Amino acid sequence: MQAYLSMWKNYVNFKGRTTVKGYWLAVLFNFLVSLILSILVSFADVLSILALLYSLAGIIPGLALSIRRLHDINKSGWWVLINLVPLVGAIVLIVFFCLKSVDENNKYGEVTI
Repeated sequence: MQAYLSMWKNYVNFKGRTTVKGYWLAVLFNFLVSLILSILVSFADVLSILALLYSLAGIIPGLALSIRRLHDINKSGWWVLINLVPLVGAIVLIVFFCLKSVDENNKYGEVTI
């Protein structure tokens, strides 16, 4: 839960690093919240506005989290644009997001725990 809250607290922080664990826990909690909202929308259509607002609000924090994760493996944040390549881009990003963190400090910041 702390990783998820950290994603929202650092919603415009495109500098620094995010660990593998921190990234995937934030993604998991974000998925769970979206799933719960989707289930609630199926019962009450009025809540679709809330689900839409949550989805729109999560775009920038998700992008910042992805860029910080790329920084953690010593890649430029511009690599997130590879996602524009159909299918291959998403696969490359998933592989990058699963890679082990760089053990030493890099130009993007110090090692985070």
